[in-house]
Amino acid sequence: MRVFERIFLFQVFLAAAAVSAGAQDCTDSTAVRDTVPEGYELADTVIFVPSERIDTALAGKNIFSILPSRSAGDAADVNVYQSASITNAMNRSFGSNSMRRYTGYRVRIFFDNRQSARNDSEEMMRAFELMYPGIPAYRSYVNPYFKITVGDFRTKSEAMSFLKRILGDFPKAFIVKENIEYPVVDRDSLGRLDTVRILRKLQEDEPVSL
Repeated sequence: MRVFERIFLFQVFLAAAAVSAGAQDCTDSTAVRDTVPEGYELADTVIFVPSERIDTALAGKNIFSILPSRSAGDAADVNVYQSASITNAMNRSFGSNSMRRYTGYRVRIFFDNRQSARNDSEEMMRAFELMYPGIPAYRSYVNPYFKITVGDFRTKSEAMSFLKRILGDFPKAFIVKENIEYPVVDRDSLGRLDTVRILRKLQEDEPVSL
């Protein structure tokens, strides 16, 4: 699990803890204070919510069962006529390739086998995730090299565009051809920022603020 995902999940956990403790917005500051455990306060924090990597709108649904029909109150019927052999072939293909990846492109920002390569790769991974939140990063070890590749691009031109974007920060980066994950649905918006209220432990002698 990547660093920004761990941070996101930890923040969600803290937000859920605040809700379960009864820490909710309230116009009566006294009522709010009564719901916050002693030694803690409610604090606003900004979190990054990644965009979905695949379109889940039809997940688990049979497209033929949700087509418009008069019996369901729609304006018209939509019927699809096709050979049973085609349907069976499609079902077999989906079943055998449900977890299949496909070939695309990534950008490699680290490739080293020095004694310090393990620590160096960890530091570069953290640095990249802070500078480019929402861009997937993959750290691997193939004896004797530690590697970091980033992004999931269908075409080489997409990878080249991103390479040009990061060369100022990672001047040794280059494009590699690899099996990639499905790219995010909305490539123009890798995620969004949201604000949640969490419980924050007070330092000694620190006043409570609501």
